[in-house]
Amino acid sequence: MATLQLTSENFEGTVLGEGITFVDFWAAWCGPCRAFAPVFEKASEAHPEIRFGKVDTEAEQGLAMAAQISSIPTLMAFRDGILVFRQSGALPAKAFDELIAAVEALDMDDIRAQIAAEQAEAPAQA
Repeated sequence: MATLQLTSENFEGTVLGEGITFVDFWAAWCGPCRAFAPVFEKASEAHPEIRFGKVDTEAEQGLAMAAQISSIPTLMAFRDGILVFRQSGALPAKAFDELIAAVEALDMDDIRAQIAAEQAEAPAQA
């Protein structure tokens, strides 16, 4: 699958969908972003069952601000609409491949149960 260009119009619909979505927040002037771009693109070609999207933080400043991006590149992974990974900095290809495998292996029923438990405790702490 080709890498999607994500904007404020299609970001939410893309990441909240079923399945896995990796999002790369980047800018053209960013050296580490340019170094990570071929790694991201190669992974998108190797994993057509996964969505890969890029957000140009210069063109989509509002989206970058809403996502609280303070340094780039920032990589996010969503699975079934849940943010399961977020990290700033470029990943080497091997580390990115390992991350993809880890996200694929997640037990989403367990993660949803953990989120529900945290939400149930939140009012008690307030």
